[in-house]
Amino acid sequence: MQKYYIQLFSPHGLIRYQHPEIGRDKDTGGQVKYVLELLEALSHHPQVRKVDLFTRRIADKRVSETYNHEIETISSKARIVRINCGGQLYKPKESLWDNLDEFVDKVIRFIEKQDDYPDIVHGHYADGNYIAGEISKIFEIPFIATGHSLGLNKKNILLKDGLSEETINQKFNMIRRVNEEEKTLKLASLIIASTQHEIDTQYSAYQNKDQARFRIIPPGINNEVFYPFYRIGLPSFTVPLEQEQAMYRVSSEIERFLFAPGKPLVLSIGRADKRKNFETIIDCFGQDKELQSMANLAIFAGVRKDITQMPEDEQEILTRLLLLMDKYDLYGKMALPKKNDPSLEVPEIYRLAAQRKGVFVNATPGENFGLTIVEAAACGLPIVASPTGGPKEIIGNAHNGMLVNVQDTKEVADALKKIIADTALWEQYSANGIRAGQEDYSWEAHVKNYIKSIDEIYKPSAQPSDTQELPFGKKLMKADLFLISDLDGTLVEGDDDSGLDSIKQWVDENKNKVIFGIASGRNKALTHAALQQFRFPEPDILICSAGTEIYYTRNFVPDPGWERHINHQWKRKELVAALENYPGLHLQEPEAQWEYKLSYYVDERFKEGDLANLYKFLDDRKLRAKILLTDNRYLDILPVRAGKGNAVRYLSYKWQLPLDHFITAGNGGNDIDMLRGQTRGIVVSNHSPELESLKRSRQVYFAKEKQATGVMEGILHYLDQQSAKNEKPDIKSEKGDPGRQADKNLK
Repeated sequence: MQKYYIQLFSPHGLIRYQHPEIGRDKDTGGQVKYVLELLEALSHHPQVRKVDLFTRRIADKRVSETYNHEIETISSKARIVRINCGGQLYKPKESLWDNLDEFVDKVIRFIEKQDDYPDIVHGHYADGNYIAGEISKIFEIPFIATGHSLGLNKKNILLKDGLSEETINQKFNMIRRVNEEEKTLKLASLIIASTQHEIDTQYSAYQNKDQARFRIIPPGINNEVFYPFYRIGLPSFTVPLEQEQAMYRVSSEIERFLFAPGKPLVLSIGRADKRKNFETIIDCFGQDKELQSMANLAIFAGVRKDITQMPEDEQEILTRLLLLMDKYDLYGKMALPKKNDPSLEVPEIYRLAAQRKGVFVNATPGENFGLTIVEAAACGLPIVASPTGGPKEIIGNAHNGMLVNVQDTKEVADALKKIIADTALWEQYSANGIRAGQEDYSWEAHVKNYIKSIDEIYKPSAQPSDTQELPFGKKLMKADLFLISDLDGTLVEGDDDSGLDSIKQWVDENKNKVIFGIASGRNKALTHAALQQFRFPEPDILICSAGTEIYYTRNFVPDPGWERHINHQWKRKELVAALENYPGLHLQEPEAQWEYKLSYYVDERFKEGDLANLYKFLDDRKLRAKILLTDNRYLDILPVRAGKGNAVRYLSYKWQLPLDHFITAGNGGNDIDMLRGQTRGIVVSNHSPELESLKRSRQVYFAKEKQATGVMEGILHYLDQQSAKNEKPDIKSEKGDPGRQADKNLK
């Protein structure tokens, strides 16, 4: 039986297992509840050996210190792992997009530290799906995605509310979000949807919908928490003290609003969100005197302490609810409590309403699913909800309520009165809802389908031997040595690739121990052309455009974290404008340019002093950049954080291999920052004059041979150095006769 290690990603933050703060704000709604319950339910399945939920670590006086704990252990198989990302303060999830690559890098280091690789990564919401997608690419493992809510749908709602497209994009990072949702539809091994309605209406607006692999697996509920109202009265049933106290608090909190608390209770629960349509429910109740005589109304609209201290949109909604309560003079007939504990009190709210023969109303039109409908049904409450979206599928399956136009107050009122007045109908709906909650919408049923889906998409392979190729992420983590070499003038010169076969043979013999990388001034397209032309070793890393692009493998899988890292203080447009008429500089052809690299030809008269003058010219205009001069002919202007050397240091940090385990090779001026420092540098004999200064460095070997032959000479030099230390053999070197090999180690 295949057993899985599953990683769940929900990065925005306020997630804890004990006393989760569901409904605290717009980012702590149903998604948080979903991932916490999925985490626990997966941990109980025999095919899950371990499951971790990754979220953001927060140290903020405004929130509980529990969110600062790096690891929260739930059970022997389940944990919440909190990752440092984007500072310590709690932030809205829309503001975290620029920090998600940092999150990815920290997850890589966490995986490396524990030396246990996931079998499945599962993202939640667009940001979690981005992280899971990147981890999936790095370790070549299946990726499951759950959207929860989608950007295009939210954008359309906000446009209808009167917000401009510019405001929406600026406030909610909507362009980035929708682009990532489009990528997820193509990349994910499986997209989990709650209902067919979600696929047909929410995903239909996306260009890549037809490329997605959807599976409908409705969310589950915890049957140990959401159980029938009548169970409490059974002789053999006992409840713990904590639950007894929750029952008392719920009853007291509702009854203090009501003149006749024993009447049936019309109930609605959700966060303070316009889409929950609480206003229509109050209008319905307030306009129908007969309904007021038959029942009371209770609305739990999130958690509040002081409305004036809440976000503006929530302030507006809650104020309007209170004004409607006053408009219809519903004092003594309507309860609008300020708070509830989701884990303890919400189930008791449902059961209290069921005990009083009440009805649950979900007035959200076009709800994707409607988890509160299933929770209320499992406790025995009949339902009134919209005939569109998830409620239609739930009630159509369970036969436990009525579907009405929730925008029509009369239709809602008539349905409520019919169910409350007809005892037999109430009992039928109640029993059907309880049965559906136990059988169709339990977490046990959800996880059973979830694991079945993983079995279908996961293709187990034999454990890799020394000769098998690892996924590039694992290979980068486990390697003993990185060889990063310049391309033109170092490995090859024009069409001359002499000596390249010996490097290829050496890299092939040490597969899974040695990482081979090319660092070139060429852009991606020209580097790809070189790979097609020459018989290089299979590349693991490609540093292109003079250290402004990093890719992995021959497939050019980008490292987005590097791009965001070098974007710091980079002002390309201002640089182009400032240097347009600078004496002695002429822009190279368009194909030599890139977003993070400006390339110029320089006049023959351009000297070292002119380089200093150029730095001063840019500094006077507060334009920070790195300037590289090669062969006194080619000049590259890069972001201050870019360059081949910084790219090497970034790779050392990201993949946790010390710099002295890197061998770098070059021949020109734009290789200097890659060759000096803690790496072991190789300068081939056909080097340019700019590298002469490196002869003073003990960490740089000047080869007697040129190009690839000189690179191999340098590799053997460093392997011989290591062999002299009498360390355990590990990495092979070729010396003397082609067939003669000696094991060496660089560890």
